[in-house]
Amino acid sequence: MESNLTADRIPHRLMLDDRERMTVGGVTEVESFDEQTVQLLTTCGALTVSGRGLHIEQLQLETGDLRLSGRVDSLQYTDQQPRRSLLGRLFR
Repeated sequence: MESNLTADRIPHRLMLDDRERMTVGGVTEVESFDEQTVQLLTTCGALTVSGRGLHIEQLQLETGDLRLSGRVDSLQYTDQQPRRSLLGRLFR
């Protein structure tokens, strides 16, 4: 299997154990995080995880894998287009 996977080829998956341990596959970027909110871009859109005491235990963007611990209270997906660079926006 190829080690440099493109975003289109990384499958998205989510596993939540007892609302305290979460594994996400297909992560392309972590936009922001703190103990209450983690905002991710995945191959299936933007994902916001809300809760308490959230900690990113492991992040491997090369493979698209993220492991999170803490109390998960909600998960919200939204469709989001990838952000363009400043030059990309200037030269549309």
